[in-house]
Amino acid sequence: MTKNNSKTIRYRGRFAPSPTGQLHFGSLVAAVGSYLEAKTHGGEWFVRIENVDTPREVLGASNDILRTLEYLGMNWDGGVVYQSQRGALYQEAIHSLTQLKLTYPCTCTRKEILDSSIMGIIGPIYSGTCRQAQTSHKTGALRIRTDDRSIWFEDAIQGHVAQHLESDTGDFVLRRADGVFAYQLAVVVDDAVQNITHVVRGEDLLGSTPRQIYLQQLLGYPVLNYMHLPVVTNRDGKKLSKQTFATSVDLSKAVPQLMTALYFLGQTPPVEMLKSDLSTFWQWALGNWQVTQIPRSNHDFIDGSTQEK
Repeated sequence: MTKNNSKTIRYRGRFAPSPTGQLHFGSLVAAVGSYLEAKTHGGEWFVRIENVDTPREVLGASNDILRTLEYLGMNWDGGVVYQSQRGALYQEAIHSLTQLKLTYPCTCTRKEILDSSIMGIIGPIYSGTCRQAQTSHKTGALRIRTDDRSIWFEDAIQGHVAQHLESDTGDFVLRRADGVFAYQLAVVVDDAVQNITHVVRGEDLLGSTPRQIYLQQLLGYPVLNYMHLPVVTNRDGKKLSKQTFATSVDLSKAVPQLMTALYFLGQTPPVEMLKSDLSTFWQWALGNWQVTQIPRSNHDFIDGSTQEK
């Protein structure tokens, strides 16, 4: 159980992969971490397929991911949620923000944005060109007005995180010019509708969290508890992904790969566990999970293996 808004409620976590390819080791780490954290708190663990950006979705990837999770013994609670089916919910949230006079259309091109922006902590800071123009255009992207209050939270692993959105990120996009809803909006709405209480995910999304908390506050949603796990990188120091040619999880080596995920997360399963079956592995993992052992970053691991010294 966990405390939220002075009420004792059940822990509800989730794993939310994007179906741009098969499950790779970096995503496996996030799945294992979120699963163990939920289950060791006696909570529920949900799976959400984050395919709001349908042009990037790889045909069959969603089913491959789900089959892999099932094979590895990570059984989720409830039905699987697909963002591509939830456009009406996202539009309703945009309507609420528009009623508060917090949104405006933006017709700036990518080049215009780059030419007029300065670089912030997570990328170009939108200069507010269309906000100042108060354009009446209904086409283009839709942005949310930010302010310079401090948006902060205490991450369970990374510690204190704070941003001043107006100066650190600028007004950000809620819906792209092509009509695709932005990740920042979709994930906030989905977490609220699913009554998620805890988010366990990779540190690469740490910089997105203040924007999500800002939207939670504006929409009257509960602010969640966050834990950002260290990110797995390749030999060039880049996050494992389809773009960096990450290899998919090898189900013929299920227990060894799960063991490696635990090692990456600072856990210490005995070597003899390599010869165990999946049931024995999960019994050990659930009985010995220690969040305090998770490192803030882990650069000794590369592509799911220990870096040679």
